[in-house]
Amino acid sequence: MAIEIPDDVRARVYAEALRAYPRECCGYLVGPAGGAAVDTAVPCANHAPAGVDDAFAIDGAELFAFARAFDGPRPPRVVYHSHPNGRAYFSARDRDAARDGWPVQHLVVGVTAAGPTEAAQFGWSAAAHDFIELARWSIP
Repeated sequence: MAIEIPDDVRARVYAEALRAYPRECCGYLVGPAGGAAVDTAVPCANHAPAGVDDAFAIDGAELFAFARAFDGPRPPRVVYHSHPNGRAYFSARDRDAARDGWPVQHLVVGVTAAGPTEAAQFGWSAAAHDFIELARWSIP
């Protein structure tokens, strides 16, 4: 079941994706523990190596804060990043990175120089033994 991501929270992620273009943006969404929705975006710096435009990495103090937040009242519920090719899909690289064991869903925003184009939310399916699409949005 998809964790609800309200329009205003997605709009903040879309704006961040455009600011980061042509690199990927990244961060995470938090909300009350056990709740059905998130309400706050926590942007992070993309620490992927320079010149790599198809990857993201949360690192250092931001990664430590992300990990610590799981023990708090407002844990990370969704990790987000953008794809600067304008498409929202869960790539093989995304799947490999997501197998780190963090109990989160994933929001991917497709963005071009003109702006965000689409977004999709993914989560682990025990039945499929893979990440599956849970929700999709077209961005006019």
